Order: sequence, then C-alpha cells, then structure tokens
Amino acid sequence: MSISIILAAGEGTRMKSGISKTLHRVCGKEMIKYVIEAAENSGTDKNIVVLGHGKESVEHAIEGMNVETVEQPVGPGVPYGTGFAVMAASDFINDDDSVIILCGDSPLIREETLSKFMKYHEDNGCAVSVMTAYLDNPGGYGRIVRSHGTSMGIVEEKDASEEVKKIKEVNTGIYCFNGKLLKYSLGKIGTDNSQCEYYLTDTIKVLNSENYKTGCWVLEDSTEMNAVNDRAQLAEVTKMMQERINRRHMLSGVTLINPENTYIDASVAIGMDTVIYPGTILEGKTAIGSNCTIGPNAYIIDSTIHDNALIESSKVIESVVGNGTKVGPFAYLRPGTNLGKNVKIGDFVEVKKSTIGDNSKSSHLAYIGDAEIGKNVNIGCGVIFVNYDGKNKHLTTVGDGAFIGSNSNLIAPVNISQKSFVACGSTITDDVEEGDLAIARARQVNKKGLGKNRY
Repeated sequence: MSISIILAAGEGTRMKSGISKTLHRVCGKEMIKYVIEAAENSGTDKNIVVLGHGKESVEHAIEGMNVETVEQPVGPGVPYGTGFAVMAASDFINDDDSVIILCGDSPLIREETLSKFMKYHEDNGCAVSVMTAYLDNPGGYGRIVRSHGTSMGIVEEKDASEEVKKIKEVNTGIYCFNGKLLKYSLGKIGTDNSQCEYYLTDTIKVLNSENYKTGCWVLEDSTEMNAVNDRAQLAEVTKMMQERINRRHMLSGVTLINPENTYIDASVAIGMDTVIYPGTILEGKTAIGSNCTIGPNAYIIDSTIHDNALIESSKVIESVVGNGTKVGPFAYLRPGTNLGKNVKIGDFVEVKKSTIGDNSKSSHLAYIGDAEIGKNVNIGCGVIFVNYDGKNKHLTTVGDGAFIGSNSNLIAPVNISQKSFVACGSTITDDVEEGDLAIARARQVNKKGLGKNRY
C-alpha cells in the first residue's frame, strides 16, 4: 500500500499572519488542498495530514477530503523538526507501505510527478528515494552528494564546504520511504544539532551508514518544488499557478487576449471559443459557456454564464446569465440574479435577487431588486424597484410584454400585469391590470412669468 504524509504543522511565522500558512490561497484554493489532491490523484491509498499550529482551522478547511489527520504536539520544550512531524504519523505506517513525504506549503507539485517518483522508488527497490532538482542558483538548499549514482547524503547549506556549495543538485524536501525502514531510522535519529530538532534528512544518514539502498530522482520542472514561507513567495507561487491555469484554458480552446492581465481561479470552467479580455477576474465556482465574450475588466464570482453571452466591464456575483444575454458596461448583478435568454442589462443597471425573462431589457440607469420579471419586458431609464420599506423587503412582479416608462418608481409589493404600460415619471403603489395604462403623477402647471427673476 502507498500512503502520503503531508506536513502541515508549522506555525509559518514569516507569513506574519493570523491564518495558518497552509490555508493561504493560491488562485482561490488553500495551498494544502493542492497537495492533498496531487497525492490522492497520484494513486496513494491513504493520505495523512500532520497538524499542529492552527490545527482546528486546517482540519475544518480539509473536511470532506480523502484524508486522515494526526496531531503533532506543540508548545515549549517540544523538539519540532520534519522528523518529529513524521514521527507523529508513525502509527499509520505499515512495514510494507511505500510512504511519500510531502509539504503542505508546496502547492505546485503535480500528480504526474508524484506518480513517476513513487514508481521509480518501487521499481528500484530503494529504502529511501529523494526527489532532487538542479538549480542554477542553489543557495539556501541542501546539496545532494552522490556516489555511484545514488545519494550518499544531504548536506545543508550552513554545513557545506566550498566544494559542496558548487553542487547544483538540491533536495526538494520530498521523499519516499519503505515503511519499515522509515520507522526504524526515525528511532535512530536525535536532536544533536543547532536547532535541537529532529531532522528527517538524518534518517537518510542512518540508512546510508547501514548500506541500505538510497536513490535520487530528478525533478524535470524545478518550479514544482517551490514552497511558500512568506508573502513574497506566496505571490511568486500564485503567479506560476496562474500561468499554469491560463495555459490549460488556452490549450482547451479559450482565447486570452492578455494572459498576464487575466486572473482565473483554479476552480473556474470555461467553454471553447470564449474570449477573455484583459483586466478580467474569474473566481470561485464560476462556469462560463462557449462563444462568450468576457471583459475587459469583468469581475465574476461563483456565477454561471451560458453560451454566447457578453459580460463587459461589469461585476457579477452568484448569478446566472442566460444564452445570448448581454451585461454591461458597468452593470452590477448581485446574488440571486437569474437572467434568461437574450436579455439586455445595460450601463449602470443594478440587479439583485431577481429573475428576468427571455428578451427583456433594462438598457441603462435602473435598479431592479426582489423582482420577478417576465419575457419581452422593457424597463426604461431611471426606473427604481422600491423593494425596501425600512424594515422588510417586498416582491414586485412584472408580466410578459409590459412596458415600464423612464423614471418610474414601483413601490413593492406590487404587480404589473402582462401587456400593461406604466407611463414615464409614475410612482406606482397599486397593481396594474392586464393591458392597462398606469399614470401616477401630478399634472403640469405653468405659472405665468414666475420664471423670469429666479436669480
């Protein structure tokens, strides 16, 4: 059986945050979730997450994922270290297991990479395999010292001689162990070092000293090893993940006019032949259909955009936009908005918790809140759905084919029946029956000569 042990117990003090380090988001998803998913999709049979600082919040975040959790002791006098974290999970390790050790703050690792690494480990019958990478600038990383093609040790930067520092092959911090020998070697290491910690790398020294077979597997794309220890590294990793996500969409038939100025969460789905213009942000569980035009400067969160839609310079939150519907520029769809097919929501129109039927339109400068609007309805400029009485929200219904003239106020609760007409400038407080014309305004009065000397 193959298992993963994912280390997520660190405090992450360099993040300068009240949020656990592994819960900081990269392209809309907590870092640790990327690692868990990569492990699971690589073929592991069981995944163990080692928790410590902020354990409650991390445990809550990964609830429902295919993992088991174990707590590493924290507090004064605790030795800490990667070896100590793995010790906390030792009860989950069987002698014949292949155990891959991962870090919860390294979200760029791919499932394909882990699959290849574990296969290398098993095919070569290694006691331990180390995933390594070659860096042009290896400073700060432990160096891999080889003998006859196998790892004979990992020398940390601070302990390295000038000759060893010239080595460009480094330790990524990802390992694969035989279960029995992992537990055996953990029992042999101590805290006799400058940090007074249990180093997992010391297990490799133990196994080498007893002539067990150790191996090195070289990571092709060294960016996959990048970990996050501070906000600057978080930004760097996020940029790399965004490039990966954007490339995936482009290779699937989506046009990104300027990928470097387009932000798409990992969870977003986009159909073929959709064009995304610069300045667009797509977040959460957003799903965009085919042949859509999005942007420039569109911000869409947790929404469904059906085929052939246009979202131009507008904000859309928890809404549904139907086939062929046009939104914007400068429109705002708030949560609970559901637009039918071929609807037009134009500039400076705000819609909230409302359903608008096929072929209806509100072209500019209107507020539509708590409404059920039928098909083929025209809502004029400056129309306000007055849904709030100071205590409660109320519903307005507008039937098919109705016409709401400019600068009208519809005082909810009120029903405007199908094929009725509300004259411009009207304040409607009573229901309007089918086919009726509603006029609710005072007649114009001109006062002779009183306009002359108004200054």
